[in-house]
Amino acid sequence: MVDNSKTVILKIKRQLTPDAKPTWEEFEIQYRPNMNVTSALMDIAANPVTRDGKKTTPITYDSNCLEEVCGSCAMLINGRARMACSALLDHLDQPIKLEPFSKFPVVRDLSVDRSVIFENLKKVKAWVPVDGTYDLGSGPRVTAEAQEEAYPLSRCISCCCCMEACPQFNEDTGFVGAAAISQVRLFNTHPTGQALKRERLSALMGDGGIQECGYAQNCVEICPKDIPLTKSIAEVGGQVMKQAIADLFRK
Repeated sequence: MVDNSKTVILKIKRQLTPDAKPTWEEFEIQYRPNMNVTSALMDIAANPVTRDGKKTTPITYDSNCLEEVCGSCAMLINGRARMACSALLDHLDQPIKLEPFSKFPVVRDLSVDRSVIFENLKKVKAWVPVDGTYDLGSGPRVTAEAQEEAYPLSRCISCCCCMEACPQFNEDTGFVGAAAISQVRLFNTHPTGQALKRERLSALMGDGGIQECGYAQNCVEICPKDIPLTKSIAEVGGQVMKQAIADLFRK
């Protein structure tokens, strides 16, 4: 039986427009077992009234799959970067404080513009080059061992939690972040993806590249998909160094 007297208090940072001054609003909703942050935001949307009885607007936030696959619902929950869909209220201290990511432009409320990660993925050519003008056949065989090594890297959902938690990811450094570096490792190990290996590593030699990493390891601690990000940074760092030396002798 649900205890109808039990409630949940949420303190949410709101911002009407990208240039508006942020404000805080508190909400109190009815508790239900196994609620997550997303379901709490849905309850607020159904009755957008603050804790002190003031009518307001529903909270703007990003959400899609509701099962920690799409990466869109990432936000700061009690000061920690995580996914709203997998953050259970039973495991959170109240009042639950929700904020947008601090290192990305705010669109509105909890929704931010994370297009920088896609620009960084384009910068490092995070894809397998394929000529679509004719049938290439089944492609080169990939061993089971190589597949097992690559699979954890392929779990990245572009949620940007690693970038939010990284002290080096800021406007001063322009650091591409752990997610992009890990994708370089993923596609450099692919038999067809290796065609762009030199270009990927060259991209990481420039401004905002792998040399900006301070190896704080916040990324691997915060990643919701348990991707071995620090191992990727170490391995790609070695590849970058080898190519830099090789390029030096080519001149």
